[in-house]
Amino acid sequence: MFLDDLTIWMADVVDALGYVGVALLVMVENLFPPIPSEFVLGLAGFAASQGDATVPGMIVAATVGSVVGAWTLYGCAAWFGPVRLRRMVVRYGRWTRVTEGDLDRAEGWFDRWSTLAVLVCRCVPVVRSLISIPAGLRRMPIVPFTIYTTVGSLTWNSIFVVAGYLLGEQWELVVQYADYLEYLVLAVIFVGMLVLARHWLARGRQPSAVSSAARQEEGDRR
Repeated sequence: MFLDDLTIWMADVVDALGYVGVALLVMVENLFPPIPSEFVLGLAGFAASQGDATVPGMIVAATVGSVVGAWTLYGCAAWFGPVRLRRMVVRYGRWTRVTEGDLDRAEGWFDRWSTLAVLVCRCVPVVRSLISIPAGLRRMPIVPFTIYTTVGSLTWNSIFVVAGYLLGEQWELVVQYADYLEYLVLAVIFVGMLVLARHWLARGRQPSAVSSAARQEEGDRR
């Protein structure tokens, strides 16, 4: 019953506000993870299939909402700060079984893998929203945070909006196939990372024009 009422409410928001409504719903979904993003994005795709909007427009609107929601959580976590968090761990850790050592290890892990964590976790349900919290606590530089949040969100949003568009009036089936679509999103990101890694490695093996010219000049002198 709750999910049916939620679906009706979301449909009313999208009908009334269009792109802005999708952006607002996705932003709220980022702040309150229990709201299923698959529903919002599938509904956006269905609206596009009815001619009320375009698929690219819905994807852009959803991605804007994702980034704004991520910024909001990031800002709240940055304001709260690691000092307050450590005080809470010291004071209440015996109840939650979280020690300062656990916190140190978590902080070290995030500092090492922050960009990859933000990119990949943006495509994992629930975690996709919560990853903004450690990013804010550790004051991850805002530019790479925004870039990787945008890339991850764009990939996630594109697949679900297109799925809703293709399914048409059966867009709610997006939820049933959500697990398979999530695997597809992660596979797309993984392949993209492999392509980038191969490109960087290839560039690293190629001698620069300056160094090649310098070696040629030295050979001529000899």
